[in-house]
Amino acid sequence: MVHNETSTGVTSNIAAVRRAIDAAKHPALLLVDTISGLASADYRHDEWGVDVSISGSQKGLMLPPGISFNALSVKAIEASKTAKLPKSFWAWDEIIEMNKTGYWPSTPNTNLLYGLNEACDMLLEHGLDVVLARHLRWAEGVRAAVRAWGLQIQCADPAVYSPILTGVMMPEGVDADAVRKIIYERFDCSLGTGLGKVKGRMFRIGHLGDSNDLTLMAALSGCEMGLKLAGVRLAGSGVLAAMDHFASHPVSLPRSPAMDAAAPTPTRVVLT
Repeated sequence: MVHNETSTGVTSNIAAVRRAIDAAKHPALLLVDTISGLASADYRHDEWGVDVSISGSQKGLMLPPGISFNALSVKAIEASKTAKLPKSFWAWDEIIEMNKTGYWPSTPNTNLLYGLNEACDMLLEHGLDVVLARHLRWAEGVRAAVRAWGLQIQCADPAVYSPILTGVMMPEGVDADAVRKIIYERFDCSLGTGLGKVKGRMFRIGHLGDSNDLTLMAALSGCEMGLKLAGVRLAGSGVLAAMDHFASHPVSLPRSPAMDAAAPTPTRVVLT
């Protein structure tokens, strides 16, 4: 399964699938791709009964691409010992054995591992509950903009909206890639393309990781100007709608140790 589907802006109910597998008494392993979901949306490998989780460094962990992660259940490790299929990425035995003493069977990406250590410190300093709530807040601000434009959100079911990105559908006859090109060339803002059947029909706005209200407002401003330049008729200003949302939904963030050392002030500030 895919935890957070970046081509559509939809999240999956991993726990419900685990319950269905268990109810059917099926021996299948549950493997989950949480490459874009990890550290951006709620994910619980052990609690949800996932057997193999796969993630990467380039999304919520705020690093360049280059590190991939596997988290394994005991059931998955035992299954790998008897599997007959030739394997490389899934050959965990050597890795698990060397990891007991902190080593790796091949040359590690040391620079990215230092970056990963810092990224984890940043996430844990804020607290994962704060980080996840921030992504939900950003997502709703972006969706408020899309609604104000009068455009359709790619994900049709609000219950599974992604907190990580939002897909924006174009009106009939409008080439989304042409709109993306205008926004990129005029305002230096790069947006995700539609994939598969929706290529040319939608673009994607990311709101994850090392971001903030102002960077999202800049992106939405570029989108709104680009849509107007492309001749798309908008129902209203998405920029104003997002501004109203962010201004009326303040977020609490922890202060850094340096700020606390400078003055005897409270340990939390509210940014609006």
